[in-house]
Amino acid sequence: MTMTDPLFLLDDLTDPLPMVGTHLPLAGDEGRHAAVVRRIRPGEMIMIGDGRGRGIRGLVVEARPSSLVVEVADHLTAPDKPLRVVAAQALAKGDRSELAVEMMTEMGVSEIVPWQASRSVVRWSEERAIRSLTRWRSTVREAAKQSRRFNVPQVSEPVTTRQLAQRVGNVDLAFLLHEEADEPIAEVDLPAAGTVLIIIGPEGGISADELGELTRVGARPVTISDGVLRTSTAGVVALAALKLRREHVSAP
Repeated sequence: MTMTDPLFLLDDLTDPLPMVGTHLPLAGDEGRHAAVVRRIRPGEMIMIGDGRGRGIRGLVVEARPSSLVVEVADHLTAPDKPLRVVAAQALAKGDRSELAVEMMTEMGVSEIVPWQASRSVVRWSEERAIRSLTRWRSTVREAAKQSRRFNVPQVSEPVTTRQLAQRVGNVDLAFLLHEEADEPIAEVDLPAAGTVLIIIGPEGGISADELGELTRVGARPVTISDGVLRTSTAGVVALAALKLRREHVSAP
């Protein structure tokens, strides 16, 4: 697989995947984007994924006004990850939340949970939640394509602190990013498999009540920097630290 080949997503990609040598149409919004915006032409190689870990690589054999036809050359499958990382991202003002979910997707997060923290300036009413979730899900989809990831992270329904505490009790390890913690995230032993939860607070910080409630159910306060990071960058820094930690542990 050549990682520079552009990736497009087709939700209804067949199971099993189309046979090598067969022709696969890429139509709809993705086909229009490929043909009109990206100006993909016959003779170019592209990848088409289903967003759930499977895809194909193929040669474009026909470019129509708003779609492509691809001849399947290879079947592609994203490798299984024994350790699943979930990020609980506190709501932030402006585009900071969307920047956070974009960067965490590029780093390979498995799921993102919007968290209505007590100090979040932004409040998701029912109508606003629908619009915001749509934007977050569109953002992770585009970020997965940009970073050539065949798995599009799940963006779950927003949670309160009490609901987040319930999730803490159902994972193998939960980190709570906090600037006053004594333990660096890079020094914590990770499970070989299972689910790790990273909790990222809002710009105003995690309240004392939230800190107490989340730590009582097992969340582990950790630091990721010698300074105070923005909520839009804290998650991606934590993911990078975990990635380096996993690679170090698994190295021969």
